[in-house]
Amino acid sequence: SNHYHLVLKVNRDDALNLSNDEVIARWYQLYHGCILVDRYRSGEKLNAAYMFRINEIVDEWRTRLYDISWFMRNLNEFIARKANKEDNCTGKFWEGRFKSQALLDETAILSCMMYVDLNPIRAKMANSLLDSEFTSIQERIKQYQSFQKQCHYKNNKSNKKPEFKVLQQPRLLLDFGCSIDKNTIPFTLFDYLELADFSSRLIRPNKRGSVLKEAPNILSMLNIEVDSWFNTIKHFRRHYANFAGSQSSLRKCAHSHHHSWYKGSA
Repeated sequence: SNHYHLVLKVNRDDALNLSNDEVIARWYQLYHGCILVDRYRSGEKLNAAYMFRINEIVDEWRTRLYDISWFMRNLNEFIARKANKEDNCTGKFWEGRFKSQALLDETAILSCMMYVDLNPIRAKMANSLLDSEFTSIQERIKQYQSFQKQCHYKNNKSNKKPEFKVLQQPRLLLDFGCSIDKNTIPFTLFDYLELADFSSRLIRPNKRGSVLKEAPNILSMLNIEVDSWFNTIKHFRRHYANFAGSQSSLRKCAHSHHHSWYKGSA
């Protein structure tokens, strides 16, 4: 009730490859821009000095498109204004600056996502994944249930051979896919849902049903032991500092920044 968690993918390379016009179009979805860029967008012929200044402005906007601090500033300001309006008050809303951790490998991505999705269950605010309000796992489960109902309904209404349907993942969340596609989460949706159900039973052992006898395949694929997994999804924030990942990833990152070690690799 007093904080939120986000798992973000920073598309720095995508932003750097955008044309100036694409950067301007994205920026103008949120802001008014500036008079000089307005003149450029209207098709006005501008001299070299004006175009040089426009390029400087666009380069700054381009940097902000993949800047986490800028993103959080905008998001937190939006939430603060809305909350203060609802409470009919003014003044500072957030206690302090956000905290962030860089996810260095697939293991870190998986464990951090699970830590976030299981947050309501861990805090005893929800009894199941489907009851976990305002979580991505709830959105994904609802989307999957809706997909199953649609297929079942269509197949029952017709005597024709059932059509092959593709599960559409929630539009506002990054898709699960495979490790080959850099623009998707490098796991399958079904593996993640199986792991989420398994992990929720670990956290709430008194929950109806028993823990699966065997750990989900995704843990075996990533060579993660169940005890280690349970400890990580319970204490992810405390287990790591600014960087999260396997010991080899943490050591490699530490050495690249001229450090001997990072928390989590000891």
